[in-house]
Amino acid sequence: MAYLVVLVLDDPDLSDALLDAWERAGVKGVTILESSGIGRVRRTTLRDDMPLMPTLRDLLRSGEEHHRTFLSVVESEAQVETLAQAAQQVVGDFTRPQTGLLFAVPLSHVYGLQKVAPPAKARR
Repeated sequence: MAYLVVLVLDDPDLSDALLDAWERAGVKGVTILESSGIGRVRRTTLRDDMPLMPTLRDLLRSGEEHHRTFLSVVESEAQVETLAQAAQQVVGDFTRPQTGLLFAVPLSHVYGLQKVAPPAKARR
């Protein structure tokens, strides 16, 4: 059975190290999304240091903080465990605050996971 592995990484600076670890663990593909949680959104929208009439520079400087969300489809539960262990080597123990969240969901139907090479063209 295939699984969707989702990792919400709290510290985007660890992205390259995480991708390296997952590649070493045998992952074939990862989709990366910029994301933000409610705590970070609230911290940036409830700022008290923003001027009453902000300039474009003020708005750009405020810079909302982001997470990175990694999505990968793997073919077995063993691969889920391998990716979880690799992620914890980079991030640390997920039970600590501000590390991230990792979960896997079984998939009943997956199309396109197994790619086959197109047939070779006949020579003339």
